Amino acid sequence: MISNKKQEMGFTLLELMIVIAIIGILAAVAIPAYRQYTIRARMSEVTTAMMYIASALVNQRQQSGASDAAWPDCPDVAAITASLGVGVGASTRISQVQIDPATGEIRATLANLDAVLDGQTLSLTPTTAADASISWQWSGTIPTVYLPKK
Repeated sequence: MISNKKQEMGFTLLELMIVIAIIGILAAVAIPAYRQYTIRARMSEVTTAMMYIASALVNQRQQSGASDAAWPDCPDVAAITASLGVGVGASTRISQVQIDPATGEIRATLANLDAVLDGQTLSLTPTTAADASISWQWSGTIPTVYLPKK
């Protein structure tokens, strides 16, 4: 008589260990990438607020009619709101923002982003061309990987 035993099928310990190792490697790569993307997403709130201020500065400069007009002296959020009409006080990602009257540079101190970026500064500096057009350049003390692209 021939026995018709069904052989039990399952994973060996080696196969399970390989699967766990692959999952560990993927997690080691994915978690830092996820952290970087969440920081960049939070940075978008800061860059948007700074671009609103930059647009208001350009509008004010164009309305004055003089390409060599002085930049407004705005040492804090209240002064920016009063002189430019831009409200950035509701942003929880910026602890302080100011406009340098000599250069027009918008400088924001970051908060509530990540331990790497909190307390760092992000700057948006204008350059006026011969035809009175203004271009903006990002800089700051934050790591370059988090600097906004043009």
